[in-house]
Amino acid sequence: GRAWLSHAEPWTRDGRREEEEEEEEGCYQLYPGHIPTSPLQKALLAAGSAFMGLSDPSRHDMVAVLGETTGCLALPNLRDKMKHHPEGYRILQERPRIRLSTLDMARLRGLPGGTLGREYVRFLEDNKVSPDTRMPPKFVDDEELAYVIQRYREVHDLMHTLLGMPTNMLGEVVVKWFEAIQTGLPMCVLGAAFGPVRLSARKLQVLATDLVPWAIRSGRNASCILNVYYEQRWEQAVESLREEIGILPPP
Repeated sequence: GRAWLSHAEPWTRDGRREEEEEEEEGCYQLYPGHIPTSPLQKALLAAGSAFMGLSDPSRHDMVAVLGETTGCLALPNLRDKMKHHPEGYRILQERPRIRLSTLDMARLRGLPGGTLGREYVRFLEDNKVSPDTRMPPKFVDDEELAYVIQRYREVHDLMHTLLGMPTNMLGEVVVKWFEAIQTGLPMCVLGAAFGPVRLSARKLQVLATDLVPWAIRSGRNASCILNVYYEQRWEQAVESLREEIGILPPP
């Protein structure tokens, strides 16, 4: 008996395994980097990140936390849309990532102008952004849903590319309106609603009369943006992909 106990898993004083005790307390990781949190902790994180994110939109870390702590209804809905679509289901199974380590940048630069790959690289270079800046999820308490929000983050720059929007405040607000309609994520709704407060009167007029109505129509008309395997569409023309997804031509 002693020999068996010496090779057994560690137990606590009351006879339970440490692993079981940690699980009861919620102190276990579902995926690398996962931070288990209670509903109260999520609410506090959501309130704090919303305040910080709206005060300083450049705080992408706060925007990311807000998306994770408020997406409990939207993320399962997005996951279900992916599961019921052939291309979306394959993405869930294969878990592709859009990062510099997975992209052949030289090949994408060599593609003809107007293709998704070439225009995506052009967007990254013109706006001096990198796909590696997207934060990994931490507060989503489901491994599959954590991938869904990671995928949403990594295709965000592709939404800019397809919508023809830059990364300035005006462009970000337009993309957020489109994403709010598409995903239902509260983070996107808040960004769409409160982002315009920093715009000038002239830009607000353009936003209200032209860009927001177009973004809303496109968001409603388009199929789920997470059901496109973009990594296998680099050679497809942007115009063709817009038409396939249902994104209306930019004004």
